[in-house]
Amino acid sequence: MSRHEAAEQYEKALASGKRCYRECVHAGRYPYLQALDELIDETEVRGYESIGLVEVPMELVVGTRVAGRRNAFAANFMPLLGEQSEFAYKWTSLCEAHLSDEGIRDPVEAYEYLGRFYVQEGNKRVSVLKSFGAASVTGTVTRVLPSWSDDEAFRVYEEFLRFYALSRTYLVRFSHEGRYARLQEALGFEANHVWTDDERKVFSAAFHRFGAALASLKKESEGVTTAEALLAWLSAYPVSALRTMSQKELEASIAGMAADISSAASGPHMAVSSEPAGANLAVVSRIVDTVVPHGPLRVAFAHESDPAGSPWLEAHERGREYLEQALAGQVTTSSHAPSAGETPEDAMERAAQDGADVIIATTPTLMASCRRVAADHPGVKVLDCSPFAPSAGVRTFYGRMYEPYFIAGAIAGAVSGAADVGLVADSPETAAVCELDAFALGVELTNPTARVLLRWGGGDDDAFDELATGGSRVICHCGTTARQGTSDVEGLYLVSGGRLELLAVPVWNWGSFYARLVGGILGGSWDSGLVRGDAVSYWWGMRSGVVDLRLGQGLPEGCRVLAELLRRDIMAGDFDVFCRRVERQDGTLFCDGSHGPDLKEIVAMDFLCSRIDGELPRVEAQQLGVGVR
Repeated sequence: MSRHEAAEQYEKALASGKRCYRECVHAGRYPYLQALDELIDETEVRGYESIGLVEVPMELVVGTRVAGRRNAFAANFMPLLGEQSEFAYKWTSLCEAHLSDEGIRDPVEAYEYLGRFYVQEGNKRVSVLKSFGAASVTGTVTRVLPSWSDDEAFRVYEEFLRFYALSRTYLVRFSHEGRYARLQEALGFEANHVWTDDERKVFSAAFHRFGAALASLKKESEGVTTAEALLAWLSAYPVSALRTMSQKELEASIAGMAADISSAASGPHMAVSSEPAGANLAVVSRIVDTVVPHGPLRVAFAHESDPAGSPWLEAHERGREYLEQALAGQVTTSSHAPSAGETPEDAMERAAQDGADVIIATTPTLMASCRRVAADHPGVKVLDCSPFAPSAGVRTFYGRMYEPYFIAGAIAGAVSGAADVGLVADSPETAAVCELDAFALGVELTNPTARVLLRWGGGDDDAFDELATGGSRVICHCGTTARQGTSDVEGLYLVSGGRLELLAVPVWNWGSFYARLVGGILGGSWDSGLVRGDAVSYWWGMRSGVVDLRLGQGLPEGCRVLAELLRRDIMAGDFDVFCRRVERQDGTLFCDGSHGPDLKEIVAMDFLCSRIDGELPRVEAQQLGVGVR
């Protein structure tokens, strides 16, 4: 680059600096570089840490260490002094060197505070590089450690420091707790895995490629950082897709997840449907032609395996058959399970390509596949039967099964006497924690001294047998993967003389649910009252008829009367299962009993109550909760 060309570059940078200065003044913002020494004092610093040579993202270089000559730069690091100044001469000389064989080689010296960088030496070097749109600058960095605080910003920064110790990258920045750990997991790394140099380089390349694709879709990505958008995208797509997708495919996948990405910064607003909208199925036939021009609504059910081998999936198949009969002429249904060599997602993709208007997945483990299918087929309505939080692109549905489990707990407490009560849950990946807590609270209602012993069953008899031989007189199996012909069939059992007597069993009525849900789609209530980005979850209870408790023939009469009274009051809306004092295992208070938690808080429960002896595996706590995973 000639001296003349360097001078022209300075003129462009100067114009940019003056424009930034004017815009800041008009907007009431500070028009010069921020000086770190004026932002903090020593009472806000707990120490300094040299972290050596770092590749610093240019967007994070926001100011200077000391006031000094900060007035020579606008807030965007572009110059403000005239072309004839000594400052302009030095800037132009650096500009010449930047694109010559010599280049700008010396690293800058900078201080990092709360993830932002303030330059000690090399402000003009940063200015020259920024004028050319450089993505990063090499710097020798000293980290300023803030004093301890309970602010979320401080807690998030502490999470970043742990993440940085593993990754050694400043590319990723989040503003909410838990997301660094989720990214580490989404990338396929163990929680404490230290990245290799090659892993860091591969991630950096993939991150910049994703950022370029995101930037090309400004409407979808407005206000969302690359890191936030990437984490949302990784909830549907594997990290390997960043290498295998073409740029066009990557952009299409990002566009397909626009709703999830647009809400990534703050997390989606969760809309919980507690009761059916009351669709009148009798009028559906009169509007179906305007709602679905091609004729009957095509509803595809997607299973993770052959329904014949699972009572849970068989129940959904019966619900599908009921739906087709209840809305005959308005709806056609199909059942899709993976054939040999296929994945469940392959079956879902086949359903979408066959023209499905609605795809309903029947197990929580299919959520990631649902998100990918929804992104690839934005015209298809996709739902997953899951107790976990939905995304903006995939709705979830589940029954308030915690209501019948509370009644089952009350029966268990009444029958158990002096013995502790056993509780078997299938797996952390499929359990709804509120059901476990509700059961324990039911036990407490009728037997305040009994403990609930929680074991994770995993689909075999071992956990059940362990509780039975350990002295539990009453055992409840809470789960969705129970198999016929074993003691792991869902329900509440009395252990007597080596035999099991069924006292009560929670039941699902999926046909009622599907008829009402699909009837609502046909009736036009799918998006009623919602805004773009809402994450919708249907949690209908005993009052809707979706869930209930069937009582065993051998249940003592007093327990039967108690169960019927609780059932009646719950269905009438006069009894709130969680409107009572509820303590977590660590002794903290979830509810004081003056009023019950709202449904969103119940859906998001990620703790075991103090009545339960057992633990919640780490994976469970990460997966549950509004806006989580």
